[in-house]
Amino acid sequence: MSRQAFAAHFQRSFFDPAFDGEREAIARLEAIAWDGYSQGRKAPRTAKAGAGFSDPDYQLSIEWRGTRDALLAAEARQKDPATPSRVLLIIGADRNDGSCPGEISKSFRLANAADEIFRADGVTIDRLDLSLLTSDYGRKIHPCKSCVATAMPLCHWPCSCYPNHGLGQADDWMAEIYERWVLAHAVMIVTPVYWGQAPSALKLMIDRLVCADGGNPDPSSTSGKDPEKAKALELTGWPYPKHLAGRVYGVAVHGDVSGVEGATEALCGWLDWNGLIDAGASARLGRYIGYFKLYATSHDELDKDVAVFEEVRNVARAVSKALTEMRAGRLVPPDAALIAPRLK
Repeated sequence: MSRQAFAAHFQRSFFDPAFDGEREAIARLEAIAWDGYSQGRKAPRTAKAGAGFSDPDYQLSIEWRGTRDALLAAEARQKDPATPSRVLLIIGADRNDGSCPGEISKSFRLANAADEIFRADGVTIDRLDLSLLTSDYGRKIHPCKSCVATAMPLCHWPCSCYPNHGLGQADDWMAEIYERWVLAHAVMIVTPVYWGQAPSALKLMIDRLVCADGGNPDPSSTSGKDPEKAKALELTGWPYPKHLAGRVYGVAVHGDVSGVEGATEALCGWLDWNGLIDAGASARLGRYIGYFKLYATSHDELDKDVAVFEEVRNVARAVSKALTEMRAGRLVPPDAALIAPRLK
């Protein structure tokens, strides 16, 4: 990006006339930002990796280190049998009553039905409402850069592509979301279908969770993002660790015209691939609400569809039951002892 283009891009964040009195200060900040961009200062604050890393002298981002340490603490807490059972209840819709439509999403309302069941069963609920991307100031999930397509060990767990301060790619919500996934014993996703697929906020999270399936927990082993070192490491024999395996899951997908079947299959396939355990056939729900009816009356159609609320409750019931069995050590998939001939 040229200096002129960079300046124009930077200034667009301060279009509001309320900033007019600080134009000189903003220009100074823009010059600092340009220097970071032109010098490629991705991680301006680092410290030696130290013990436990393959290269103790590697200068590791202190922000990445903080996220990694939080995941280790979360993993220890999740595995502690004394901790309460915890479900991550994910709302996949991009819409909420604080965004442009000013209306609660159907996914939010259906998630409330699941919430009732989990609360009644004494399960701790962590509601992850991804629609906050559209209504919270500055909240963002940056896109996956597909490091894994070069070599699996180049994809770090947790993701080390962000923050990238030189590119202005900071304050990434995924640092918190990774921890919430690790803390969970079970996951339930309630989501609509957008154009036959997952909504953009949900898909952003899914893509950034690629590092949970085979990701490298030691960035020093690849000197950060050195592709040749990562390729060599994978060629020596990579174990492709599944960092979220063993958790229970349920899915409730809804649509109004098409795409429910494909979206449900895609979500369940992704969770299966990551080693999560479905809570049975009742926990894999795909339904049409107000089939080919008007959008303007879609919430009325949902109100009339008493059965779909009960089906979503059944997803939660199945997840809650499987969660109890899993934590008691009684939920063992029939194929648990099988060795996959293809690890990737």
